[in-house]
Amino acid sequence: MALINADNKGKVNLLLILFSGLIILGAAILVYYFVLRGVYGRFDITSLLPTKETVKKTLIGETDQVAILYSNYTENMLPEGSTWLADNISTWKKFLGDMNLGYDILSDQDIEQGKHLRYKLLVLPGSKSLSDKEIFQIKKYLESGGSVFATSGIASYSEDGKWRGWQFFNQVFGMQFTHEIKNDNSLKIHTLRGGIPLTATIPTGYPLKVATWDIPMAAEVLEPRTNQVSFWYNFRLEEGLVREGVKRSTGIANGCYGEGRFIWMGFEINSVIGLQEDYILFDRFFNNCVHWLTYCPIAYVKDWPEGYEAAAVIMPVLSNDVENIQNLLPILRSENIKATFFVEPETAREKRSLVASIAAYGEIAALVDVGYLSSMNDTINKLNSLDEQIRKMKSAKIILENVTKFPISGVLPYFGLFNNNTVTAAINADYKYILTDSLTDRSVPHTLIRGDKRILSMTKTARDDFEVIRDLGLTLADFQYYTYQEDLDRILFEGGMYVYKIHTEFQCRYDYVNVIRDVIKDLKKKRFWIATASEIQKWYEKRDYIELKAERRGNNRVAIKISNPGKEIINDLMIDVDLNDDVKNISLDIEIIGTEPAVIKHTPGSRFLYLLIDNFKPGESRTYFIDYDRINA
Repeated sequence: MALINADNKGKVNLLLILFSGLIILGAAILVYYFVLRGVYGRFDITSLLPTKETVKKTLIGETDQVAILYSNYTENMLPEGSTWLADNISTWKKFLGDMNLGYDILSDQDIEQGKHLRYKLLVLPGSKSLSDKEIFQIKKYLESGGSVFATSGIASYSEDGKWRGWQFFNQVFGMQFTHEIKNDNSLKIHTLRGGIPLTATIPTGYPLKVATWDIPMAAEVLEPRTNQVSFWYNFRLEEGLVREGVKRSTGIANGCYGEGRFIWMGFEINSVIGLQEDYILFDRFFNNCVHWLTYCPIAYVKDWPEGYEAAAVIMPVLSNDVENIQNLLPILRSENIKATFFVEPETAREKRSLVASIAAYGEIAALVDVGYLSSMNDTINKLNSLDEQIRKMKSAKIILENVTKFPISGVLPYFGLFNNNTVTAAINADYKYILTDSLTDRSVPHTLIRGDKRILSMTKTARDDFEVIRDLGLTLADFQYYTYQEDLDRILFEGGMYVYKIHTEFQCRYDYVNVIRDVIKDLKKKRFWIATASEIQKWYEKRDYIELKAERRGNNRVAIKISNPGKEIINDLMIDVDLNDDVKNISLDIEIIGTEPAVIKHTPGSRFLYLLIDNFKPGESRTYFIDYDRINA
């Protein structure tokens, strides 16, 4: 009996071990599942299984996603010895290489044989001459979901160099050719829209500088599947109707054809010229284009608070006939609008009661004489010295604050003139924003930094009454309103800030002032944020600090990382996110427990959503996980 007991003590309970092993295995699988869920959000088990593509990439390191066409048909049309096409291809290689994207160079015959069909993106640089077989294959590629990045007069010639026309351009891109940009040995300004994925992190209304040596082209968008991204028309220099000029001068467009996507540029990327900032911003634009074409998420901070498409500031200048400002005040009161009034210190001394009374209709800012121009080419020598400009600006601030009993935050140099000394003087005098008439590189405010201090620069983005009434001689109210409205619509298209600068001796006259009411009503109708310059300055002071990044985590999750390295709490912040997937069943998760939640606005089936963020504290960082179900999975 003892022997039997001893044997029993030494026996292993296999059933118990098996059961325990199953429990451990199940727990491990569960833990692994939750780890995957934490990283990738919603996922299918099938998405974890190896595919032919993933095995190929793992074993032989194949990462090529992009095909670039080197079109010999196009090269045959060039003058003998020309390196134009080769130089273009080299630039595309550099840009794609900077993005760590693999690429292959394909010939016309490769396209004709359909070898491009396995790539995510097909680049067609300057490919003016294509065969009918290539056109068929490119259309087939787009219809089945491929993406195309094309430039200039794509497929307008046959493989033997004969003129084919714009059939491919019209059918595939939904546009029509309007005109060529003449090669006059100079550059051409090319204005980018804001508030869209392709121009994320690029200042709204930014003017790319494009050389005309390649004879760029302009087009007009005809179909709703195509979006106008930019325009060649320069309202400051070119004659004609602004609306028509913008509409008929598309230089970049994106859209869909079949199941696929395209981006077209009317110029070659080699043609972009300028200073370092121009190249940096074009590089961002290029990256956004490739991300959009390859279905990567793109996130960006809106220029304006939730619910607004653009902004506007009413800026009366009390120059001559200052009593006319009283014609404007009833309009501001009835429309419940505040304006930013620019007043000279001397006017404030002489008209103390008037200036003090208009402060209730918005804010007062300083109009300061910082010097003059002796000629159109003299912009520096005749302006006052730094010390003199500081003295004048500080004096104006003291006088106006004494009269109005309110702090003075803004300054307008007389005639809109300024130089580096003017900016330094304004900062030294503790102004928060400066308005100038100089042409700048955007239709939104720009933060200027001097050492550890900063000031917001606002520029005149539209024609004022000096130009409309004095220079153009438009004395009929309907003509005045239509001219202002043209600029207003252009700014709305760009998504910028409409600076409505008016003067007491012109638009504020009794017989003209009602045009201002019409402009205000149109601004309201078109969802402009009508604010004072100080309100714009305070908004940008917070917005400029935001740092933002979007990245895909698996097939059904996008991570949005946002930081506020500034000094103030941010409220009413709206972030646009292009998921680049048509989705439904959106949900929001957070990386760290206790993170302030965000509000999601999303229409089921859309690829766009909006994150509304409040109480975003200085120094705080947040990571939001957006989970969804893909409709086109």
